[in-house]
Formats: sequence, structure tokens, C-alpha cells
Amino acid sequence: MKTRDIASFFATLKAANPMPVTELEYTSVFELLTAVLLSAQATDVSVNQATRRLFPVANTPQKILDLGLDRLEAYIKTIGLFHTKAKNLLATCEILIERHGGQVPRTREALEALPGVGRKTANVVLNSAFGEAVMAVDTHIFRVSNRTGLAPGKNPLEVELKLLKRVPRDYLVDAHHWLILHGRYVCIARKPLCWQCAVAPYCDYRPKTEAPPA
Repeated sequence: MKTRDIASFFATLKAANPMPVTELEYTSVFELLTAVLLSAQATDVSVNQATRRLFPVANTPQKILDLGLDRLEAYIKTIGLFHTKAKNLLATCEILIERHGGQVPRTREALEALPGVGRKTANVVLNSAFGEAVMAVDTHIFRVSNRTGLAPGKNPLEVELKLLKRVPRDYLVDAHHWLILHGRYVCIARKPLCWQCAVAPYCDYRPKTEAPPA
């Protein structure tokens, strides 16, 4: 993607969705952290289904700890890798209480020190909860960045660092959400829906796909 086209690329995405948000459901920073921790290798839909049952019962570190492992697993057993995620969530809650007064920390270093929280999860929390201009590169963003030529890279970190350099500052806070949603619904993995794509004129992908026959 040519540098001169990047602003137009994001202006088009913004025009279609001026205030993008994550599709994970939450009402507090801790709920967001929990939802993102549970979402690894799982869909937002499956996580939301589980947290709709969990959060009315336990939505603070202490309440999660009070559930214990077996009861927590019962709430999230429909999510992939639920046993490991339950252990990580309990361990994270212990650290939040012991080191952070029960609050979710606002630094990448402290977030990545929590069990089950990697760079991507930390970036989601920093961006969605605290409004920081960071980029959480998931499979959708990785695919869109490479396919369009926006920020090609061999691994998520390489793509993340390129995006931080190439995305105009005015769009950087929301770029994470636009790229995820674009990858989830338009620039999909098997066959991108180029004929429906508003940003196709700026994209390097060739050949563009065509609409299926009526």
C-alpha cells in the first residue's frame, strides 16, 4: 500500500464506523481483562456467552477467587482451553489483589506479568480501557496488514511495529478496531469479499475477488 493512500484507507473505514469498539462485552476494566484473557483461541461470541453467565455472579478479582477453580470452570467450560484459562484467571486475580489493590494496572510491564496475559492482551486493555495508541495484532490484523500491504511482516510483533509507524496519528487509537472488524467481516481468511470492500482501491491484493454468480 502506498504511503499516500493510508490516510484515505482509514478515513474510509472511519466514515463507515466512526466510533468502533470491541465486540467483547464488558462494563469495567477488570471485566475487559477477563474477557480478553478468555478469548485466546476462542471467538468473541463464545466468550460473551460465557461472561453473560459469569459476570452477574463474579466480576471482581475477589469474587472470582471466591468461586474457586471448579465453580469458575463451570461458567467458562464452553470456551476452548477453559481449564488453563481458569487457572490463569485465578492466579491473575491473586496478583491484582496482592500487588495492585484489586485494580487492573495501566502499564504494559505490569499487565504482561499477569498469568495468561501476553503482549496482545495487554495491548487490548491499554487501548480499549485506557485509550492508549497501541496495536493489538491478532490473526485478523495480521492477515489484513499483510494482504493489503499496509504493514507486511513475518510475525505479529513486526506487523505491530510497522503499523505504529505507518498509521496516521489521528487514526491510531481506533485503528486496532477497524482492522479487526474489517478482517472479521470483509477481508476474511479464505476468500476476501473484495466486491464489497470500500477500501479495495487502496489495497495491494491481486487479483481482487468477484461477487459469486446470482
